[in-house]
Amino acid sequence: MRFTAYLVLLATLVLWSGNWVVARAVRDDISPGIATAGRLVIVIALLAPFCWRGLREPLGSFTRRDWQVLAALGFTGGGLHLACQWLGLHYTTATSAVLYLSTAPVFILLLARPLLGERIASRQWLGVLISFVGVAVIGMQGELVTPSFNRGDLLALLSMAMWGSYTVVLRLRRDALDTPQYLTLLCAAGLVFMLPWIAWEFAGSAKLALTPMGALGVLYSAIGSLLLAYAGWSYVVTRLGAARAGATMHLMPAIGVGLAALFLGETPRWYHFAGIALILTGVGLSTFKASRASSSR
Repeated sequence: MRFTAYLVLLATLVLWSGNWVVARAVRDDISPGIATAGRLVIVIALLAPFCWRGLREPLGSFTRRDWQVLAALGFTGGGLHLACQWLGLHYTTATSAVLYLSTAPVFILLLARPLLGERIASRQWLGVLISFVGVAVIGMQGELVTPSFNRGDLLALLSMAMWGSYTVVLRLRRDALDTPQYLTLLCAAGLVFMLPWIAWEFAGSAKLALTPMGALGVLYSAIGSLLLAYAGWSYVVTRLGAARAGATMHLMPAIGVGLAALFLGETPRWYHFAGIALILTGVGLSTFKASRASSSR
């Protein structure tokens, strides 16, 4: 049973990491906005028939706060973060972008302070600083003397900052929605927030001719990296526990780099290794809680 859980865990991490590689591979076949909207529409179409009738009761008990939280979740994690990710991969490599996955705990830490009132210790501030030095090393490709940050790296970082916001806001949920109902409404809210982006793309002559590669990319993003990965993660957490499963998230950058090398022919450079080492060191410091401090509370 545990062996099966670890196999599912590995498959889930590969599906999530592969989304960055797929986005880079099909960047010339479909626009970021159309790809993101297509993913949301597919997920809604697949889930809505199974949960639509059961939505009346939980929605009837929704408070104004519940709607506000859902809107915030739709804005930060419903689609815009993915569109930023896909647009960023027009300008930077999948190798560089996927390494920024490791910055998620840092953004969560920083955003939990204003949104949840959580305090940040001096050790954690040091970790944040070290992590962002690592980000700078990757984003500037080691040229710290003559810095020039790639716009793709900035968009990838914005995507992770939005995901960090989503993770923090997720703690504010108090509704009675089950998982399929929640995913359906999250995607619907995300689609609403994607409308201005799509209008902007149409005004700028977005790639409307959907190629087979573009269609496969959208299907992978919707079914593979969202539905299957989400189901796999839920299974793993129930079998292995949240702490053990969560610790493996730091394997995703390594998996993503391997997939980028295998399918895109990208070769990691020295600054990728130096940057990820600094980021992981910073993450370790920023998420570490001394046992003495925790036991005294």
